[in-house]
Amino acid sequence: MTFRLSFILTVLFVCTSIAQNGTPNDYLSAQFHKERREALRKKMPNNSVAVFFGNPVRNRANDVDYVYHQDPDFYYLTGYKEPNCVLVVFSNNQTDKDGKTYNEMLYVQEKNPKAEQWTGIRLGTEGAKKDLGFEVALNGKEFLSSGIDYMGFNNVLFKEFENDSRNSKRDKADLYKLIEAFKTQIGYDVKTEKQADSNLQNEINTKKSITAKKANTDTKSITTFMASLREKKSKEEMVLLTKAVRISAMGQREIMKAMHPGMSESEIQGVHEFVYKKYGSEFEGYPSIVGAGNNGCVLHYIENSKMKVENDLVLMDLGAEYHGYSADVTRTIPANGKFSTEQKLIYDLVYDAQEAGIATAKIGNSISAPDVAARKIISDGLVKLGIIKTADESRKYFPHGTSHHIGLDVHDPGLYNNFEENMVLTVEPGIYIPNGSDCDKKWWGIAVRIEDDILITANGPVNLSGEAPRKSNEIEALMKEKSVFDSFSLPKLD
Repeated sequence: MTFRLSFILTVLFVCTSIAQNGTPNDYLSAQFHKERREALRKKMPNNSVAVFFGNPVRNRANDVDYVYHQDPDFYYLTGYKEPNCVLVVFSNNQTDKDGKTYNEMLYVQEKNPKAEQWTGIRLGTEGAKKDLGFEVALNGKEFLSSGIDYMGFNNVLFKEFENDSRNSKRDKADLYKLIEAFKTQIGYDVKTEKQADSNLQNEINTKKSITAKKANTDTKSITTFMASLREKKSKEEMVLLTKAVRISAMGQREIMKAMHPGMSESEIQGVHEFVYKKYGSEFEGYPSIVGAGNNGCVLHYIENSKMKVENDLVLMDLGAEYHGYSADVTRTIPANGKFSTEQKLIYDLVYDAQEAGIATAKIGNSISAPDVAARKIISDGLVKLGIIKTADESRKYFPHGTSHHIGLDVHDPGLYNNFEENMVLTVEPGIYIPNGSDCDKKWWGIAVRIEDDILITANGPVNLSGEAPRKSNEIEALMKEKSVFDSFSLPKLD
């Protein structure tokens, strides 16, 4: 079954919009984030409060941290990309001491010229008001003694703590201290956790009368609420997500033209990621997977260390992240440009399974439908090829599910009920036959996965990543074309 790309072509794929200061200005709008908070508020119980914390800063080694990446839920609701932050959303309007009403509060990193010289300009409270549209924006240190009476709410909603933040001696309002303050204010049970030190207790300035009580907390509902919001994409989101997907498809196309047996797995990875950067993608949505031959049988193989791919099939599972939205596109191609007989038989079987899976991605069908359809094709095909004796054995060669949501997370949250319009999911069947498998040796080391990002529409499924060829003959044809990387060479190093 062939799917037209007319939807894709309606989304302008142009160079990143640039503001006068040279930075991109095509991010989600402040209005989008405000509407998402309103949508969340409608799902919250009466007289409830939801508290969200940003992601922690994670250390890579010694005094080097990983590039910071905001918690997707936090970004979805605020657009704020810096660490050490808290969002408080109230279901009902609150009144401050001056009689002004409000229903949300954003706590951000305080402006600090000395720190900003090293790590970049901070938005601050004024920036949060001007750029993000918050009427109430405060410095993080004010959350330590916020005065919010959590005991007065019927429900205090938050996600369970992961306890993966560090306590910085330099920052008096880092994420660790913000979370510890909140735990104290709601009477969180910390019997099994390391007690906060006395300095932190003084800093938070809590009262025994407060800690003796416990708020009515709920750590499950907020996850369900956010999943139900994020599983369907708005038009504004689709512009960014479609661009991430198309960038990823372009990476697959370019490596098809550039591929040759002398390349290394990491070089192949580099071609993909160069294309991403050329189109303005900030990051990869997940660690790039490039597995040649038997390495492709490792589902999340990220070492990418084989020095020559030779005549193997090369499984390439990579996705560009564009303004927070991540694609997830996989192609498997022959390094020498021509499928062998056995490679083609397995590849075409996976292709047929994917076609069957995509055909079921229609409104009202179960999200498990693509898996059922694809698994039937693969099971029957493996039996016919003599690789397995009964269909029940197929799971050892097709061990994973077929579909998941994509969006701000490569495995985006969702309720996983039936397909609804404006969901975007992968369809990704695969066959992996590791060396030493209980079948004819001629099949060993063949690994194939084909993965595309599918938009659910009223008119049927739309393959957003369809610009990267999927049919075996189309792949072979594109691999014969000249590559822009053919003339790229570097001096040899001793």
